[in-house]
Amino acid sequence: HAMSEEIDHKLEDDLQDKRMSIEGYDASRWIVLDYGTVVIHLFDDEMREYYSLESLWADARPVDLSDVLEDSNKMSRSMFEQS
Repeated sequence: HAMSEEIDHKLEDDLQDKRMSIEGYDASRWIVLDYGTVVIHLFDDEMREYYSLESLWADARPVDLSDVLEDSNKMSRSMFEQS
């Protein structure tokens, strides 16, 4: 729960991004946080191993997102500096 609550805090309080829904919080094995523009999946070790997402995407073509991430980091830093 701590990780999902920290994500909520950062996105809602610091970035004003409101969560639209949450699933799996009570069971805490696979928590899905839906913010509309981004969906975050949190797995416990057993669920992560069971679904083996790394192997699911092992054949996928890598996509360079460094430019997007850099722009996002710059925007996040400027938002934190303003508050």
